[in-house]
Amino acid sequence: MAATMHAFASGAELAAGLADRVAEALSAAITARGSASIAVSGGSTPKAFFQALSSRSLAWDKVTITLVDERFVPPDNPRSNHLLVKANLLKDKAAAARFVPLYQPAEDAAKSAVIVTQQTRGIDDPFDVAIVGMGGDGHTASFFPGGNNLKLALDPATPRGVITMEAEGAGEPRLTFTFSSLQDARLLVLHIEGEGKKEVLAKAEQAGDELEMPIRAILRRAASPVQIYWAP
Repeated sequence: MAATMHAFASGAELAAGLADRVAEALSAAITARGSASIAVSGGSTPKAFFQALSSRSLAWDKVTITLVDERFVPPDNPRSNHLLVKANLLKDKAAAARFVPLYQPAEDAAKSAVIVTQQTRGIDDPFDVAIVGMGGDGHTASFFPGGNNLKLALDPATPRGVITMEAEGAGEPRLTFTFSSLQDARLLVLHIEGEGKKEVLAKAEQAGDELEMPIRAILRRAASPVQIYWAP
């Protein structure tokens, strides 16, 4: 499925443009089906987008927000994606949305994954919007090169839901939606910024193993066309 590049002059323009597109998709879903679901990513890139989206007018009380992936850390941990979303997205108009965190208090990440797979059942079938990022190593979601569950995560036969991932580049154990949960989102966005990420993307678009650059799985095999949002 071919990807479409949407290039912006600045991060601020990208944040506003992506917020408009996402708000439109969520509103269309609410009109069509009475509710909407969105999975967002962490990291430093989406902060301005989250803040822009939080001010958009739509029926937020009918929107469920969750995360594409998360570190297995409590929500008050500075490295938590939950904390990032709470501070930047779950405010202003978007404070009315329902949020389903991936981290669930449990003795280990595997048990947390089982709990959250139950809690998110249906909202990822498919997501109305899924926004993924990409690391300099070509990882997306918590699909890390060398990850212990990477083959399982990328296998289209692996059911929808959340699984664990441990990898050298990941730091803490991770919780991540599987490829099958993300690849057919009605609006599937890859949000990246900077010349360095553009170079990584160009490499990912060349021939090569998905296990070396897992973003290739999304670019090559997603059922939905990938909308790439980029700014320098």
